[in-house]
Amino acid sequence: MARRGCLVAASLGAVLLAALAVFGWTWWASSAVEEDTAFVVPAGSSLTSVAGKLEREGLIGSAETFLLRAKVLGSGDPVRAGEFLLPAGASPAAILDTLQHGEAVRRFVTIPEGMPSIMVHERLMAEKLLTGSIAVPSEGSVLPESYDFERGESRAAVLARMQRAMRDTVAELWPKRAQGIAVSTPEEAVILASIVEKETGVARERRMVAGLYSNRVRQGMMLQADPTIIYPITRGKPLGRRIRQSEIRAVNAYNTYTMVGLPKGPITNPGRASIEAVLNPERTDALFMVADGQGGHVFASTLAAHNANVARWFAIRRSRGEM
Repeated sequence: MARRGCLVAASLGAVLLAALAVFGWTWWASSAVEEDTAFVVPAGSSLTSVAGKLEREGLIGSAETFLLRAKVLGSGDPVRAGEFLLPAGASPAAILDTLQHGEAVRRFVTIPEGMPSIMVHERLMAEKLLTGSIAVPSEGSVLPESYDFERGESRAAVLARMQRAMRDTVAELWPKRAQGIAVSTPEEAVILASIVEKETGVARERRMVAGLYSNRVRQGMMLQADPTIIYPITRGKPLGRRIRQSEIRAVNAYNTYTMVGLPKGPITNPGRASIEAVLNPERTDALFMVADGQGGHVFASTLAAHNANVARWFAIRRSRGEM
């Protein structure tokens, strides 16, 4: 009888070990993930709701079985909200570990330096993985930069980060400003920086251009910045043609050909470097500038020198067949 009992016990043990092997194999080795798949865990999700979502999306065979194995064999850590990439062949154990400890997929939207707010709005609205609607942000309120976001995040939340970045940048740079600069408030600094941003795309020129316009502000001269003519017409988008004489003569709150001082607001979203240039401009006596034919500008402190530079620029344009 004792021997028979031992055989029964051994048989039961073998059956139990086999069952445990199957239980474990389906947790660590089986997979219903046929290809790399993005899976989103909504904020506030429980393991139970996530298991149901995994089953509905065909990534596991049974939510009930997944939960049982998770409680017996898995970590007790909570699942994280976000979008996760489940690789092809991922086992239930690997899926759970990814949702508990993996890094959420981050996506990026880039705002280039000098992009006006109407185009920032268009770029955010065109991003299909964001949700909700936003109004066109105030000009000059967005810091040009690359921003990460998660699938399903609201456009309002992303825009808020962009605007907070601008506020933080101005708050950081304003106390570091040079003595005697031409602007007296952070708001004026952003306005002048927006002009500098639109007037040159050459990094080494920014402080020089800022110095030139600072001189004009101090001396009560018209800034005569072409981008300020265009802004009321297109809200900062490219004009796509030459500026008309009637537009140069137009009287409004932005056109610095018909007004002295700064326009009433920024004409684009300036980058950090342009803000820094305005707060620490080049010490120069330059009052004029014109294109040099190589992507930059040549500067002058007198009208006579400027007129000579303009003549050279016109000669370059004629040689290119542009005039």
